[in-house]
Amino acid sequence: MSKQIIFATGNRNKVKEIEMILADAGYEIRTMKEAGISLDIVEDGKTYEENALIKARAVAATKEAAGAIVMADDSGLEVDALGKEPGVYSARYMGEDTPYSIKNAEIIRRLTGVPDEERTARFVCAIAAVLPDGREVTTRATIEGRIDYEEKGAHGFGYDPIFFYPPYGKTTAELSEEQKNEVSHRGKALRLMKEELRKIYGE
Repeated sequence: MSKQIIFATGNRNKVKEIEMILADAGYEIRTMKEAGISLDIVEDGKTYEENALIKARAVAATKEAAGAIVMADDSGLEVDALGKEPGVYSARYMGEDTPYSIKNAEIIRRLTGVPDEERTARFVCAIAAVLPDGREVTTRATIEGRIDYEEKGAHGFGYDPIFFYPPYGKTTAELSEEQKNEVSHRGKALRLMKEELRKIYGE
């Protein structure tokens, strides 16, 4: 079996999380850039799974990915009081180049006057893998919490500083990497994917 995973992302923060979670599985993990793959992929799916598969299939079709497992993820923040916005559009909310500090401030502003019990939210992550033989596998996981009243913490990225996780009484940006990987949507989805690969390859 291939022990190489190409992850369809250019986000080093994301790859660092993935490397920590898959560390004991013996995979070499590379970003698209590290694999010499340059693609402009349009994510026009209606679900997290669709977007993850669009990315994984596009990378798997390149000659550079031959023989490797290609993985991609799509994740987002769903705020119940905002009709589950920004959802699958989380990365593009208010424009892809808009700093997350501005996006976070806008979500907090839109929840002005909304009490704790109605500020429920979740992070959702779907991971897709395209195997060298063409088989496709997807996993999905969530983490439930609520939107805080201000940004807190410096460890996370994206919407982490406003996502309050009640069991720890902190935002996910205030958690250590180990704590976050244990409870995060991406951590859970990756562990599910690790189990799927173990079932397929018998390791």
